[in-house]
This record gives sequence, structure tokens and C-alpha cells, in this order.
Amino acid sequence: MSDVAAIEQLGIKYKELKKEISKVIVGQSQTVDHVLYSIFGGGHSLLIGVPGLAKTLLVHTIAEAIGLDFKRIQFTPDLMPSDILGSEILDENRNFKFIKGPIFSNIILADEINRTPPKTQAALLEAMQERTVTIAGHHHKLALPFFVLATQNPIEQEGTYPLPEAQLDRFMFSIYLDYPTFEEEVQVVKSTTSDKDVTVNSLFTADEIIEYQKLIRRIPVADNVVEYAVKLVSKTRPNTINTPEIVNNYIDWGAGPRASQNLIIGAKVNAAINGKFSPDIEDVKAVAYPILRHRIVKNYKAEAEGISEDDIIKTLL
Repeated sequence: MSDVAAIEQLGIKYKELKKEISKVIVGQSQTVDHVLYSIFGGGHSLLIGVPGLAKTLLVHTIAEAIGLDFKRIQFTPDLMPSDILGSEILDENRNFKFIKGPIFSNIILADEINRTPPKTQAALLEAMQERTVTIAGHHHKLALPFFVLATQNPIEQEGTYPLPEAQLDRFMFSIYLDYPTFEEEVQVVKSTTSDKDVTVNSLFTADEIIEYQKLIRRIPVADNVVEYAVKLVSKTRPNTINTPEIVNNYIDWGAGPRASQNLIIGAKVNAAINGKFSPDIEDVKAVAYPILRHRIVKNYKAEAEGISEDDIIKTLL
């Protein structure tokens, strides 16, 4: 199949996929889009929202709909790296045998990732970056495709270990979940308090997802679009040429080159999903917020004046 036909097919299958997911997930259309974009772009996502907004259900439903293995890890202060990665034990013949941990799955839901100590966070992040796990000096490859969808609770910060900037940078998207509208909440209550069973059909295989990821990478991008993405990212860095006043006033650290790379990959996915064969500047803008918001570090002045990351990105766009 040619790339043009494959992109057209992806657009059709994507609409079907959204329909399957909407059987279970009410509203949250943009959130679902961003999670799926990170999957087709080969990245990881951080979901930020208060309890009860169906973050776990969302990830589980997406895993079902795209036909991938799914494991959920509840992060707690006493979780050890071996609880995630697995460990070596002595079998009955006194030989070491590796018992795989829950990380050996296609989609990992890392629930409340900021509740576990840095050592355990780092073990997960090595797996995210390298797609391998090292136990007792042995490398174990993870099955592809492999995605980490981590959740964070924005309230109740006591007893948490905030992810350092370098680790946040590993996530392609930072996705905010908001409360549902009145109509959506009525629909949620009706559907979850009845005895109706909903079946989610899986529309993809693991191999198809990998093929679509390769297809996204092959999509050509015009130089002016790449330059726009790089300029946008460089504008987030204070005290450099062409930096706007709002950035110099309110930002301590700007986004790094990984932001530029992710903007282009995100733009390619956005273009392909919408039936375009090459992304334009509008596609870069469409993914700018979730890609940049966790990569810029505000200063105390921004906090004091109630300026959010999204306010700053809006000005830059």
C-alpha cells in the first residue's frame, strides 16, 4: 500500500477508533486525541487531573480499542524498582531465573507517578527512554509498541516527589483533564449507574500500530514548518534573541530541543489524522500547548501574578 493510501486509511480508522472509545468515555475528546497522538507518534503522556475524572478508565479503554496489552501500576512511597521491572529469583535447580515485572506490557498506566521516590521513578524513566530494562547487568528488551501514560493529581502535594524537569521532558504530552460539562456529567451518571454492559472492539494490532508509527515518521515536512517549530521553542528561552517580554519576565527556564522534535512529530500526526499529506504551521499550533506546558519553568513572579504556562504559550502563538 502506498503512503498516500495508508494515510487515508489511518484517517478512516481513527474516526472509528474515536467512536469505539466514546462508547465508554463521555466527552474529553481533546484528551483522547492527545493520548492517541502520543501513541501514533511513539511518545509517552502525562495526564494531570483531580480524582474521579476517569483517567484510569480512559487509558484502559484506549488500550482495549487499539488491541494492546495493558498493565496498571499504582505508585506508592514504598514501591521499589524491582516491583516495576521484575527481579531474579533462585529456582528449584538453584539457577537464577528472571521474573518479569508489570513493565513488560504495551501500555503502562503509571498511576500517581509523583507518589513514589526518585529511585523508582528513574527505573520507569529508563524503560521509557531506552525501551529496555537492566536487571543484574542483563538487558531485557521491552515488547513494542511501548507507551507509558502516567497520571498526576494536582491537589494534595504532601508526601509527593515532583518529577524533575529532565524527567518531565521525557513525556511527549502533558494533558490536563477538566471537569465534565453539566450535560456530560448527567450522561456519565446515567451510563455508570445502570446494568448496561458495553463491549469495546479492538481495531488495531500491535504490528499495525508500529507500521503507522513508521508511516508518521516518513511524512515530509516543509522547511518553513520546521523553522516555525524551532522558533516557537526558542522563544520560550529567557534572555535570548527575539525572546518576548512575557518570557523574560515570567520564565526561569525554557524548552529544550526535544520540544522542537515533538512539535514536528505531533504536527505530522495531526496532519495525517486530518487527511493531510504534509503538516503546516496550523498543525504545529494544534499540538503546542500539551507539548510545551511541562517544559517551561515559571518563576515566583508568574506564580504571584497568577500567570499560567498556557497564558504564556497563548502569547507566543
